[in-house]
Amino acid sequence: MQVELVAADRLVWSGEATMVIARTTEGDVGILPNHAPMLSLMVDGTVDVTTSEGESWVAAVNAGFLSVAGNRISILSEQAQISHEIDLEKARQDLQRAETAGENPDDAAEAAARAWAEARIRAAEHASSSR
Repeated sequence: MQVELVAADRLVWSGEATMVIARTTEGDVGILPNHAPMLSLMVDGTVDVTTSEGESWVAAVNAGFLSVAGNRISILSEQAQISHEIDLEKARQDLQRAETAGENPDDAAEAAARAWAEARIRAAEHASSSR
C-alpha cells in the first residue's frame, strides 16, 4: 500500500506499507492491503505504520482526515511529527504548561494544546519503548 502522511506545511512521510493503525472518531482502525475504501475524521493521537521492509514508525498527528482507496492511504493533518523528530522533554513541558494554564476546562485552544502535547508524548514514548 502507498502511504502519505501530510501536514499543512510539508510531506512528513511517504512510502510503501503493509499495515497502518490510526485513531479516528470511531476508534482505532487497522488498515491492511486491499482494505475497503473509507474516509474518516481523525482525532489527536498516533499513527503506527509497518513498512514493506518490516520497519515500524510512529507519528503524532492532530485532528485531520484519513482516506483509503485502491491501496492508497492519505493521512492529512494540520500538524504531524514522526517520533524521532519529537523533543520529548519539550512535549512534556508543553503539556505541563497547557495543564497549568487550563483554568477553564472548556477552553478549546487549551484542550487542543493539551491533546497535541499528549499525542507527541505517546509517539515519542512508543518509539523509545520499541527500540
